Amino acid sequence: MTTTFDARPWLATYPAASPRTITPEYTTPLTMALRHAQERPGAPALHYFDATLTWAELDAASDAVAALLVSRGFRPGDRLALYLQNDPAFVVGLLATWKAGGIGAALSPMAKAHELDALLRDCTPVVLLALDDLYDEIAGPLLGSGRHGVHTVLTVSALDGQSRSDPRTFAGVTRRDLADTLDLYAVVSAGRPFTAGATPDGSDTAVLAYTSGTTGVPKGAMITHGNLAFNAQTYRDLIGLCPGEPVLALSPIVHVTGLVGGVMLALLLGSPLVLTHRFHPAVTMDAIRERRPAFAIASVTAFLALADEADTIPEDFDSFRQLSNGGVPLEPDVADRLEGCLGRYLHNMYGQTETTSPSHAVPTGLRAPIDESTGALSVGLPVFNTIARVIDERGKEVAPGEIGEIVTAGSQVVPGYWGNPAATAAAMPTGEFHTGDVGFMDADGWFFVVDRRHDMINAAGYKVWPREVEVVLQQHPEVREVAVVGIPDDYRGESVKAFVALHAAAEVTENELVAYCREQLAAYKYPREVEIVARLPRTLTGKVLRRELREAR
Repeated sequence: MTTTFDARPWLATYPAASPRTITPEYTTPLTMALRHAQERPGAPALHYFDATLTWAELDAASDAVAALLVSRGFRPGDRLALYLQNDPAFVVGLLATWKAGGIGAALSPMAKAHELDALLRDCTPVVLLALDDLYDEIAGPLLGSGRHGVHTVLTVSALDGQSRSDPRTFAGVTRRDLADTLDLYAVVSAGRPFTAGATPDGSDTAVLAYTSGTTGVPKGAMITHGNLAFNAQTYRDLIGLCPGEPVLALSPIVHVTGLVGGVMLALLLGSPLVLTHRFHPAVTMDAIRERRPAFAIASVTAFLALADEADTIPEDFDSFRQLSNGGVPLEPDVADRLEGCLGRYLHNMYGQTETTSPSHAVPTGLRAPIDESTGALSVGLPVFNTIARVIDERGKEVAPGEIGEIVTAGSQVVPGYWGNPAATAAAMPTGEFHTGDVGFMDADGWFFVVDRRHDMINAAGYKVWPREVEVVLQQHPEVREVAVVGIPDDYRGESVKAFVALHAAAEVTENELVAYCREQLAAYKYPREVEIVARLPRTLTGKVLRRELREAR
């Protein structure tokens, strides 16, 4: 029997000129890069401050590293861990890993010693490519313990690959003389030839991308070469980007959003990828003005930081075909503010690490509707070749407008988690991914996310979604950002607590904020406690770590 979701009502909402389905042009991103090196060798592949690496130079650099890997016993299926920022070394190292038949493990540069230790134990790399300061301070001591099987360490400085040291980004950065490591750029300069072996297949694992860890220990999603190729094309065809148009790596490229919406998209287009090491608003604005990119995706927090730069004007963004928000919910009033500051409508894109970035998006030329009952801005329509459903706690599909868990099936869904069949079976019991996000679909196929399933608060038997309370508090003129969690309550089981960061010079008190919510929310919903904090803990991609707030209460 064909269900409402099988009928894909969202297709009727697609723009008339948009395809309804796509056929992937490539099975692997390595094939994309090799083609550009052959057909457009002198065209720019990477911009890093004042330096540019051509496709031929990128190919030669990754050849030299691949040759080193093989000479040191790196075998097909082995893992190379990438512990870097948005640096050229990431792209060089990833391509070299694929040429040698291996798997790249993308590790957050924000990971501290105990977090990195857990990631290394999970992905068991034999080679580590790291920023020299991260190796010196964090990774080196861990490897010195002998608990990990890394036999080769390559290091790189943030200063490598460019000559204009912007003091706002590189203050205090010096190249470190590290024992027992190889300098990546020395390996590249040696120019060792590489004889290619078997090329990866679309079903082979390309990258281990770790989930954000907002609910516990991160899991390594096994993103295949085919997953990457498909969703790179999804980005291109949704937005209508043209070959050679620069792509700004605004989101961290160790995260799936930046990896696919930055690196993989540039590889597909044969476009220069604009890299700026770490996100610094003023430095990023300089790169935008100089390199004139056509696309960028990041969390709304990054766009707010760009908008808050004193000299930012809408004309700075004239080169962009589209700006996209990914990873963090976008509130309608924030979207309006950013459109005024940046001169571009911020298109929502929605997905998870397990869906290789977007499973839903607001297509170019359309604006996301707002749900009147929740105040939520739609996260978009399911993208090409994708079936998304909303199910209840028994796994039964619900009707349009009814709330349940969003599940996704399509060519972007990963086959599972690295070394974790139990987690794979729980999240993808039949191949479709159970997102853990609670939301609904309207009659026209637009999807709305209400909250995370595990964040629901049960107050005396009443369901409270944190987002409902956050929306109310966010409207207070002195509130900058807010996160709501459930805390133990002897009487109610759980009660609502809000953590609030205020604007500078704000004078509102915690009790006044409780009273403000009490006037606008049902008795079981308003927060019994409000705690004013300097800032909210966030992941690398801007997601609020509610788990840390619950633990720190």
